[in-house]
Amino acid sequence: MEKDLLLMGANALRKAALNEQAKDYILSNEVLFKTMKKAADRYIGGETLEETIIKVKEQNKQEFKCSMEFMGENTLTEKEASEATNEFIRIAQEIKLQQLNSTISLDLSHIGLKISNELCLNNLTSICQEAEKKNIEVTISAENIEITDSVIDIYKTAAKTFTNTSITLQAYLHRSKDDFEDLIKENGRIRIVKGAFETPENFSIPRGAALDERYLYYIDQLLSRNHRCAIATHHDLIQKEVVALVENYKTSKDLYEFESLYGIQTQQLINLKEQGYPTKLYFVYGKEWYLYLCNRIAEYPLNIFQALNDIVN
Repeated sequence: MEKDLLLMGANALRKAALNEQAKDYILSNEVLFKTMKKAADRYIGGETLEETIIKVKEQNKQEFKCSMEFMGENTLTEKEASEATNEFIRIAQEIKLQQLNSTISLDLSHIGLKISNELCLNNLTSICQEAEKKNIEVTISAENIEITDSVIDIYKTAAKTFTNTSITLQAYLHRSKDDFEDLIKENGRIRIVKGAFETPENFSIPRGAALDERYLYYIDQLLSRNHRCAIATHHDLIQKEVVALVENYKTSKDLYEFESLYGIQTQQLINLKEQGYPTKLYFVYGKEWYLYLCNRIAEYPLNIFQALNDIVN
């Protein structure tokens, strides 16, 4: 019964995350915005790049590599896409200027994918060109299944020119087995996540042992083929299994990294770092934190009580 309630809560939160009207209402209501942001602060770098850089510097001192993403998705005008692109270029410039150990992550729909593939590719090219000056990696994040084909096509085009471009693969999608064999032909890092977006029936593997097995299959394939990868999960048992694979294949440390989202089960990542494994903390920032907060709580619905405590205090 408890498991069913948690699953019901998780699904409800993921649906809420995609509710544009709810997001717009919260972001436009000053009182509600400030109230809910208290819960979001646990998981985000801040509202601005400058706030986030302070946290990144702190984590760099602790020998964590970081990633920064300016939050946002589904921009509908060229002006919005251009503004987002300029912000990502600014991230690259600040990483170089302040000598941060950080990469960049982004959603293609944030830089114009919903407007046109051509506009999106042009904007991605501008970002990658700036990042390339300091060999900063640019990771394309996962998005909903309706645009997966476009995301992969744009990545493959960019990867032919920029070696600093990488891609995210969602292990829960059935189609990912075919996508994987296509993507591994490129040199860019493949970042493996379980997947959090709602999909039509029979398009994805539900959370559980079968998905864990599929996730480890992709990591095994990447490590055994000496392909750069990121293990983006908070699942401690999967992390332990990957450590065993790394040791078995005697994988070079420049080929893989364990990645966790800032504010979530960080102790596991600290333990991996202290054992000598490459680690990365993923920071997001901006005012578009509503979807992000919903998805973070959906991953473990009991975190709703932590959110309530953060709001009250």
